[in-house]
Amino acid sequence: MSAPGLHVTRIGDAGPVVAFCHGLFGQGKNWTQVAKDLAADHRVLLIDMPNHGRSPWTEAFDYLQLADLVADALRDEGPVALVGHSMGGKIAMVLALRHPELVERLVVVDVSPTAYSSGREFVGYIETMRALDLSALERRDQADEALREAVPDTTVRSFLLQNLRRGDDGWHWQVNLDLLGEEMDALVGWPDEELGDASYDGPVLWVGGALSDYVTDEHAPEMDRRFPRNRRVMVKGAGHWVHSQQPAVLTEVLRRFLAR
Repeated sequence: MSAPGLHVTRIGDAGPVVAFCHGLFGQGKNWTQVAKDLAADHRVLLIDMPNHGRSPWTEAFDYLQLADLVADALRDEGPVALVGHSMGGKIAMVLALRHPELVERLVVVDVSPTAYSSGREFVGYIETMRALDLSALERRDQADEALREAVPDTTVRSFLLQNLRRGDDGWHWQVNLDLLGEEMDALVGWPDEELGDASYDGPVLWVGGALSDYVTDEHAPEMDRRFPRNRRVMVKGAGHWVHSQQPAVLTEVLRRFLAR
């Protein structure tokens, strides 16, 4: 799998390094506000995951290989505090399990080390985005209107449309929709067998959205087995998108954990 040179945005000039791994359909810049809030005391890395943003695409979706690519981007930074949300949370977990020397501490936001039953909602978004006739677009607001019926939630629609870019040859999607649609089972899955008995003994913070079902008591045994030094925090008033729904609370939780 070849995807050299993942795109990294750097914020902050001094202090220990904190690196962020975003979720599906996202980009590193989704965490810009949190990064700015932490930048007084930290050097923050916002990484575009493979197949997203300005990072290269891959030929397959494999959490072990994706984690290795992110590890390559961090190798010259020394041990970092690693934060991952959703898909990026799984990449971050696998990275910590495979390359523990690179991870000083780990924060996992609203995802568990488990295979989820379905990515039907995500598949629906991908099908809707792929069905958009990009050649007929003249303005971005036309794309917004075209997606309105299939994606009525304004916030979700805006989030998906951040992947739409206009180049010299017209509009295109930055995110690798074909691969993600074809590999949805792997994306919602978890490489349990491939990881063997690997565990990570550094400090781990789980941050779940109280209105989400991605982190529940039934996931705790596997969380404890793989990450024995974990503690869990549930954020009230937040679903899966904790960093956009309760940014101030999440930032304060992160700041306290990073200061320990």
